[in-house]
Amino acid sequence: MLYKNSVYKMKNALITGITGQDGSYLAELLLEKGYNVFGLIRRLSTPNLWRIEGILDKIELIEGDLTDQASVNNAVIKAKPDEIYNLAAQSFVGTSWSQPVLTSNVNYHGCVRMLEAMKQFAPKAKFYQASTSEMYGNSHNGDYTQDETTPFKPTSPYAISKLAAHMITINYRESYNLFACCGILFNHESPRRGIEFVTRKITDAVARIKHGKQDKLKLGNLDAKRDWGFAPDYVELMWKMLQLDTPEDFVAATGETHSVREFCDAAFKAAEIDDWEKYVEVDERFKRPSELHILKGVPDYAKKRLEWEPTVKFEELVKIMVEADLKTH
Repeated sequence: MLYKNSVYKMKNALITGITGQDGSYLAELLLEKGYNVFGLIRRLSTPNLWRIEGILDKIELIEGDLTDQASVNNAVIKAKPDEIYNLAAQSFVGTSWSQPVLTSNVNYHGCVRMLEAMKQFAPKAKFYQASTSEMYGNSHNGDYTQDETTPFKPTSPYAISKLAAHMITINYRESYNLFACCGILFNHESPRRGIEFVTRKITDAVARIKHGKQDKLKLGNLDAKRDWGFAPDYVELMWKMLQLDTPEDFVAATGETHSVREFCDAAFKAAEIDDWEKYVEVDERFKRPSELHILKGVPDYAKKRLEWEPTVKFEELVKIMVEADLKTH
């Protein structure tokens, strides 16, 4: 946009979770669009920067932690953001069962801290909260689909923490007239997905099996079904949401659902390995205390309102991930 003095002002964006899958892709997208990109990063003895190595000289990292209000305030003051993308989270569902308090502190209270910092120091900024399809649990519309109107019924400490963050974001929007919105994103994957997630666990194992470095792949529930998309498509939706004049919440999904079993089949085929079942074992340790059976999003509103469309289909997504891991190994 052009300002009154006719001098173009580059937008500032603050991304929490910039070293993660979504944060790294979003940072690249915003750089392409001419943003000044700031990233909140925790201090670690061994920084986890591999996803953003190629853009480190183009972004500014600010040391801080969502569990510490003072450092969150400092990040907002320093970045002077026009847009805030709150992507940081304890995002592994399995870990949320063993560390529920930490999960809540980061995912829910961390969101509150960021909203408070925005309210005090950047009230004109636009705020994006990374919500998740896990909030639906086993709730659906009667046809096993979920959209913006589907009731939430979370089945894990992770999903509960995310639902609390989702609701407090809406509360701050309505209470303080802030531009704050939530993207209810269904599963989205890429070669940058963490190895602890089932999709990347599968593609990494397939590559190792292909190269003779591994014999078996141990998984939990093979019949769990998810709506899997490509992460770079989904960060584009995040950006589109913050370009609206008024804040709204959107579902992002492909509208297709596939089982873990199907993902295995597609992954082994991509590596040209036949009879995948002889390499896969079901291990009860990887099953959840409360199982979420099927997620299938309906992204019709995002398609209409934001002109957003997922571009990568299931088989292509699996192939992209397998080929990347084959090169790595």
